[in-house]
Amino acid sequence: MMIRRLPIVALAAALSLSVASCSSSTTATSNAPDAGVSEKAQQALEKIKGQVLSKGPNGETPSPASVADLTPEEIAKVKGLNAKAAIVMHYGGNDWATAQVNGLKSEFEKLGIKVIATTDANFKPDKQVSDIETVMTQDPDIIVSIPTDPVATASAYKKAADAGTKLVFMDNIPQGLTAGKDYVSVVSADNYGNGVVSAHQMAKALGGKGKIGLVFHQADFFVTKQRYNGFKETITKEYPDIQIVEEKGIAGPDFAGDAQAAANAMLSKYPDLAGIWAVWDVPAEGVMAAARAAGRPDLKIATEDLGKNVAIALAKDELVVGLGAQVPFDQGVTEARLAAGALIGKEAPAYVALSALPVDHSNVLEAWKQVYHEDAPKDIQDSYKQ
Repeated sequence: MMIRRLPIVALAAALSLSVASCSSSTTATSNAPDAGVSEKAQQALEKIKGQVLSKGPNGETPSPASVADLTPEEIAKVKGLNAKAAIVMHYGGNDWATAQVNGLKSEFEKLGIKVIATTDANFKPDKQVSDIETVMTQDPDIIVSIPTDPVATASAYKKAADAGTKLVFMDNIPQGLTAGKDYVSVVSADNYGNGVVSAHQMAKALGGKGKIGLVFHQADFFVTKQRYNGFKETITKEYPDIQIVEEKGIAGPDFAGDAQAAANAMLSKYPDLAGIWAVWDVPAEGVMAAARAAGRPDLKIATEDLGKNVAIALAKDELVVGLGAQVPFDQGVTEARLAAGALIGKEAPAYVALSALPVDHSNVLEAWKQVYHEDAPKDIQDSYKQ
């Protein structure tokens, strides 16, 4: 093997690179995570428990779920009506939608209300309009729904309201409809609060320093905009050493695939990217896939909604550092009770909200039971890293 000597110029360049490397190492030390910031974030997470930070779609002050409670006498009146209900979803098949439907069906059964249809629009407004028109041929007394698009679906919901059907909405309302007149109420998680929770969890994991990217929902969808605002405003105001360097919107319906492509682009553009926030658990799955493909097990991912795949990641203490969870089963129960109350003339507040639940590795198994009203599946339990 022939050994070649470096020319003087090359040797000088190598020495310069060595000095730069030492300088970089010094800088990296100065940018080390701040334990004090992590402690501040943890204190903020403790403080938010039980609170609701969101306002309603029209700026309404939130009312607690307890306003939907029914007395035994009221329940007896509802049972005597032999009422019918339809559940018209924006899209289904995910853990959140399944839990909502399970909560609704469980409570409707207790109230003697028959569920005549459950539909899935696959996030397509024209499909949802068709779904509403189809269920209306069965003359439901109640429709519980979440609009895919507040404008495109509005006329279909207005026709249902004009026909005397009691409407209760999840999270979002159609444009132009009035609470107490066209619909009973809207029931939501504290989505702004969920965004705030995920921001504090990201900051805690990063020690308050680093570059991050955001994967947001590119649609006129009230609750996902609230999450985005809650996360971004909290990071910007409270953690100035965390720099948001890239934001990419996804429109679906392949939310995991779209998020993976967005995260791939971010990781390629910013090799030193420390974290990515995803607007809910399905896009977060795409971000996880991108991190694995890029060989970035150190990437910090924060999100919302306790879906099974992100729960497994939390249990393993891998990639996902924390999330703000909704309690969709309880939301479904609340929606059913509000609808039943409306049938017997009970008035309801325009906006009812349930507080965000902070979830991380330490409480993921307990949180699953709180969110879904059942023990965590065996594969999540088996994944838990002590």
